[in-house]
Amino acid sequence: MRLLLVIKKENVDLEKQVNKLNNFLVLHKKIGIAVTLLIFGSFTQIKAQDRVPFDQGKKYILADVAVVGKISFNTQTVITFAGLQKGQEITIPGEEISGAIKKLGKLGLFDEISFYVNKIQNDSIYLDLNLVELPKLNEVKFVGVKKNKTESLIKDNSLTKGKIVNENLITTTKNYIESKYKKEGYYNTKVNITTIKDTSTVNQVNMLVTIDKGDKVKIQSINFVGNDKLSDKTLRKAMKDTKQKNPIRVLKASKFVQAKYKSDLEKVIAAYKEKGYRDARILSDSVTYDKDKKALAIKINVEEGNKYYFGDIKFLGNTVYSDQLLGRILGVKKGETYNGVLLEKRIADKSKPDGEDITNLYQNNGYLFSNINAVEVKTANDTIDFEIRVTEGPLAYFNKITVVGNDKTNDRVIYRELRTKPGEKYSKEETVRTVREIGQLGFFDPEAIEPKFKNVDSAAGTVDIEYNLVEKGSSQIELQGGYGGGGFIGTLGLSFNNFSARNLLNKDAYKPLPMGDGQKVSLRLQGSTYFQTYSVSFSEPWFGQKKPVQFSTSLSYSKQFLNNYVTQRVDKTKSFNILTLSIGLAKRLTVPDDFFVLSQSISYQHYDLHNYNTGLFTFGNGTSRNLAYTIGLTRSNKGTNPIFPTYGSEFSISAKVTPPYSLMNGIDYATLGDKEEYKLKNTVDRSNVPDANGNTVKIGDYVDAAGNKVFNYQDAAADPALVDQKKFNWLEYYKIKFKADWYTKIYGKLVLRTLTEFGFLGAYNQDRGVVPFERFYVGGDGLANYSMDGRETIQLRGYPNNSLTPVNTKGEQIGATVYNKFSLEMRYPITLKSSASIYALTFLEAGSSYKDFKSYNPFDLSRSAGVGLRVFMPAFGLLGIDFGYGFDALPGTAKPNGWETHFIIGQQF
Repeated sequence: MRLLLVIKKENVDLEKQVNKLNNFLVLHKKIGIAVTLLIFGSFTQIKAQDRVPFDQGKKYILADVAVVGKISFNTQTVITFAGLQKGQEITIPGEEISGAIKKLGKLGLFDEISFYVNKIQNDSIYLDLNLVELPKLNEVKFVGVKKNKTESLIKDNSLTKGKIVNENLITTTKNYIESKYKKEGYYNTKVNITTIKDTSTVNQVNMLVTIDKGDKVKIQSINFVGNDKLSDKTLRKAMKDTKQKNPIRVLKASKFVQAKYKSDLEKVIAAYKEKGYRDARILSDSVTYDKDKKALAIKINVEEGNKYYFGDIKFLGNTVYSDQLLGRILGVKKGETYNGVLLEKRIADKSKPDGEDITNLYQNNGYLFSNINAVEVKTANDTIDFEIRVTEGPLAYFNKITVVGNDKTNDRVIYRELRTKPGEKYSKEETVRTVREIGQLGFFDPEAIEPKFKNVDSAAGTVDIEYNLVEKGSSQIELQGGYGGGGFIGTLGLSFNNFSARNLLNKDAYKPLPMGDGQKVSLRLQGSTYFQTYSVSFSEPWFGQKKPVQFSTSLSYSKQFLNNYVTQRVDKTKSFNILTLSIGLAKRLTVPDDFFVLSQSISYQHYDLHNYNTGLFTFGNGTSRNLAYTIGLTRSNKGTNPIFPTYGSEFSISAKVTPPYSLMNGIDYATLGDKEEYKLKNTVDRSNVPDANGNTVKIGDYVDAAGNKVFNYQDAAADPALVDQKKFNWLEYYKIKFKADWYTKIYGKLVLRTLTEFGFLGAYNQDRGVVPFERFYVGGDGLANYSMDGRETIQLRGYPNNSLTPVNTKGEQIGATVYNKFSLEMRYPITLKSSASIYALTFLEAGSSYKDFKSYNPFDLSRSAGVGLRVFMPAFGLLGIDFGYGFDALPGTAKPNGWETHFIIGQQF
């Protein structure tokens, strides 16, 4: 007869609903003490209702433990985990059996653990260990949420097939989902999880998760009690993440999040400290839910205390920097209103790693181990005296500098950008700058760059820095297709931004291409039925490998045939070809600082027209040549993420100039039309049609502007095609451009971008005039499918493409010689992961273009506003969409332009 010894059950009846954590906790406590001994049988002479006290158990030698029940684990492994061994002395009942139960229970693998007495021989006992495994998850189904949300819930909670289903999994899943939706404002979220046995499988269950989000709970009101010095409005404004309902406010929702609410209570106290109320405190606060209004009401009871002022401020312990210098940085004077927040920031501004504070002053100059504290030493009436106690410590030097995580990029590409060098004096500023420089390379996830301080040794005065990097895709592919210019236009572009030219002949480096040296190679093909463009470019950021001098070169060829946009017929006897070659160098300067870059380039364009008579040029046959020198000065300290900068600025000014041919060729362009070779001749057979004067006009005869025959070339009109062909045989111009771009963090992740642009195209010789090439075309998304005349497209959202460009008397766009543009853009990141960076934006813009400088009016602008979204994926570059509303009328119209949709591909505004 087998005797029942101990029975322990865990997680009973998993098919029952589990809704309350308390039930689980109570059950868990009972498990720990559930050790019962029932001995039945005639040979013991003990009745069934008798119990053996726990401290009066009998000792046995454990002869054997047999594992019974259907389990998927090795039986010997189970016994080992239980801590039982053959031959050991055990007490029945006693600690050995209860300990074995606890050990097996902690594994979280079994639903039931039962010990039975199989038999007893003399002082030896044989036990059976009966185990029932916890079920495994077969599938999970969510009710109450959209299908696209279930994948993230499954992933976040690791609800994968084969997962052990226990009480902990159910509870943590329930808590996670409730917490997730509470953060989104669904404060009354209820989650119900049930498990149902799957009859088609062995020991598996299906999980049903029912989610009732309820309505979003808003904050109806935030009221303060006890505040006389600061108004409710001021205190509500201090609460950055907890806001009451306001139909005007868009950027911040009035949802309630407990953690953010607690943080905002601290900000209320900080608001008082900024105004001098050092002793302000919150006596109590309450959050109540109004079921009728389905909203929360917050009540905060404050005690303001007295207003204080700064008294004497003394510096102690400073030997490196004078009291006067530290005082200027502290910026606090005796008699000023006490401001605890400002005092803390001037000593160590935790919100700005490169802030101008006393701590950074020391740490930027080698004093890594410095420590600065402000200590109140005396309070008299309403005045507080401070001592700024400075512990300077020894100078620290960089020891070992290492980089990890660069699986593709070669070490030398990274190390040449490092500002922290072994043996140099420690500088926090240079460490922050290094993070920026690595991020600007574009090969690593800028949000994941982390400098780790290792082996910080104050005795030796050394520190090791390890830069942890995460590689991201740097190559991009551009695939575009669209209908424009009367036909289909296709584009294929490949950009390899971390190329290695030196490994072109190394077969082992092709994975699939040689990469890792930081060079950039771009290939682009674009075409339709009437034009083709081919281009290739290459750049090396460290030309010669010794100094940061960028070498770049590019080559492109375009061919266009005359296309009738109405009939869609292409005339291949009429063509326009452009060959472009450029080469340039850009050097990083050290004066005024090393954020400046001086760039220089030489470019040559050859325009070749064959019977190509359009409104674009006044001549249809001939050539134009554009040899230009461009010099530019740029200062950029944007950082750290080139896709989403949060601070810094970029200023650039450039001049593109051609040689002053007018000063060298001796041609009088004012009288060019008076010369015989530039006079207008008849090119059409009109022998049967007399002119207005009754004269027969033959091919080659001189004619006036009306087409009438003249007998002296002096009386003939000038041929504009011949004159312009001569004027623009070699293009002569100068182009000045200026751009200023600022990035300012407003609050949290919210960033303001401020942008202004200006461009001017001029001529050396007014008789020669401003060239019809290189002009500015303003309006729209700026996505020029092709550029036949060197034009620059200027983006201005809210208006059709090029719609804000000057036109001639025939209504044909002739391009602008002057333009300006102003833009304000608020950006907020949705995600900045390396796989995809996404941010939303809203913008205000204004700009215009002008035929010449005489008509330039910087206040006569076309204005717009709108919203947009940007998505950056390493494989495809920047993609986006904008919805802009133009507040002003287009030229020739009277009504505001209204809404426009703009698609953004591969560029930033």
